[in-house]
Amino acid sequence: MRIKPSYLSSVLLFFLYYHHHVDSQVLEEANSTGYTCTPNQTTSPCQTYAFYRALAPDFLDLASIGDLFSVSRLMISNPSNISSPESPLIPNQPLFVPLACSCNSINTSFSISYANLSYTIKGGDTFYLVSTFKFQNLTTYQSVMVVNPTLIPTSLEIGVTVIFPIFCKCPNTTQLQNQVNYLISYVFQPSDSLASIASMFNSTTQSIIDINGENIELFDTVFVPVSRLPQLTQPSVAPSPSMIRRERKGLITGLAIGLGLCGLLLVLISGLWVYREALFKKRKVMDADKEAQQLGRGGKGVSEKVDVNLMADVSGCLDKYKVYKIEELRQATDGFDQRCVIQGSVYKGCIDGELYAIKKMKWNAYEELKILQKVNHGNLVKLEGFCIDPEDGNCYLVYEYVENGSLHSRLHGNKNERLGWKTRLRIAVDVANGLQYIHEHTRPRVVHKDIKSSNILLDANMRAKIANFGLAKSGCNAITMHIVGTQGYIAPEYLADGVVSTKMDVFSFGVVLLELVSGREAIDDEEGKLLWLTVSGILDGNDQQRKEKRLREWMDGVLLEESCSMDSLMNVMAVAIACLQRDPSKRPTMVDIVYALCKSDDLFFDVSEDGLSPRQVIAR
Repeated sequence: MRIKPSYLSSVLLFFLYYHHHVDSQVLEEANSTGYTCTPNQTTSPCQTYAFYRALAPDFLDLASIGDLFSVSRLMISNPSNISSPESPLIPNQPLFVPLACSCNSINTSFSISYANLSYTIKGGDTFYLVSTFKFQNLTTYQSVMVVNPTLIPTSLEIGVTVIFPIFCKCPNTTQLQNQVNYLISYVFQPSDSLASIASMFNSTTQSIIDINGENIELFDTVFVPVSRLPQLTQPSVAPSPSMIRRERKGLITGLAIGLGLCGLLLVLISGLWVYREALFKKRKVMDADKEAQQLGRGGKGVSEKVDVNLMADVSGCLDKYKVYKIEELRQATDGFDQRCVIQGSVYKGCIDGELYAIKKMKWNAYEELKILQKVNHGNLVKLEGFCIDPEDGNCYLVYEYVENGSLHSRLHGNKNERLGWKTRLRIAVDVANGLQYIHEHTRPRVVHKDIKSSNILLDANMRAKIANFGLAKSGCNAITMHIVGTQGYIAPEYLADGVVSTKMDVFSFGVVLLELVSGREAIDDEEGKLLWLTVSGILDGNDQQRKEKRLREWMDGVLLEESCSMDSLMNVMAVAIACLQRDPSKRPTMVDIVYALCKSDDLFFDVSEDGLSPRQVIAR
């Protein structure tokens, strides 16, 4: 049956009207609550805070809330006026959670200001439920759909990673001049008024209206301007009556026992004094015999001492990580069989039906554990637990298993597994986000010291995670005489003078960007030439056509066949060359790098599988 042209015209006009109407609603809603932003008109990116309340039953400890927001417990406890990261929380206890906020382009005319948080879907999760309850309306399910255009909200698979855009805003230059240093994200509650919010944060009603407008609705995100974070009043967690009774009973019992012991000790002390010398001599003989026996058994006593010392060192980790038995790890890896080796001393193991990467440490694991326990981010490989072998004192770290192996093997291993430019760009942004986190959101700052393509792992969705913190250092701007690292990635100032700073990670990241663009290794196996020394002159001059020609001759042939955006490639190359400046002070920070990479067209102009733009997904 043929459809009449007039009918088609009517349908088309209706669709265009409906689509424009919904778009207008989205823009109006965003503008009225301050969600939209204009790139280059704010101090984006910036660090700000969200107001969050502890929630029963899943979020009554800082570790759980830190995992949700990809921050450490200390990063919440300090601004929230909580004395210890281990302190228990009570329902509705107020907290300040740090956010890495930036202005993100959705298309040419629409940008949203948000913090990019990765969340792994669990059973029963939906965009709406996670946004409304776990993130307490700090985002909306519509915005989650916008930034995840390839995911179908009605058919989410368990284990898939979803980006949740937590609404935030950075102060502009004028606001900073007026001593507005933070715009705190706060969700408007039924009992709230603008006056009560202003009083809570030591702000003013008018300043809140100036930023958010007057049409604030229930559960909208309100940006509260403050010069500094107000001090939150934290409730004291009172002990239970049963605990008080037990303490009182224990005190009385202890006093009675203590008085009795005092009398007994007075009687015994004179007798013990007589035998003191004899006992001392006897103990020396016994200790010598015991030492000889331990040496005869191969020095097991030494390993037990190492075991005890290491357990004392890592005792602070026991609340956050599972402590495995060595028998569990042996069973998981078939006795550490060579067939289970992933790379080096890392084994693939199965524990309770779940796959893990089990790393046998070649040195004391304390420093690595100390760093890992204070970082928590979706672009860092997650530590699940550890094990100390009582037989030999060896330590094993148990990590999440990352399915698709290393970036190095994908780029330089099987040439049949081609990585498209969209995937490579997403990997670059993921690694940059992970480095920005350890550089900017840990105190003291963490320097990885060994960023390279083989330490970047790819999960089932080809999202990147930084691995191997074995060389990482907490604190920067130090000098060391012990130079370690991988040739081809080592920054010149570190190699020459042993200078340890975050800028050495920036340099190594620049080499990884060159690998992503060129498909070449960091060092040529045949000639021994360093990759970063081959890029000089590629982007020199003002002739755009000549620069593109030089880049085409140098870049990966896979990308040439793909006919990807040269503007996007040029942008990434410019970032890489900036990272590779010999003078570390001239290199950008990871905050600058994340912002520059996120401006690439390829990253934000993707369409979903059904061909709809992000805006149409909302309309639908």
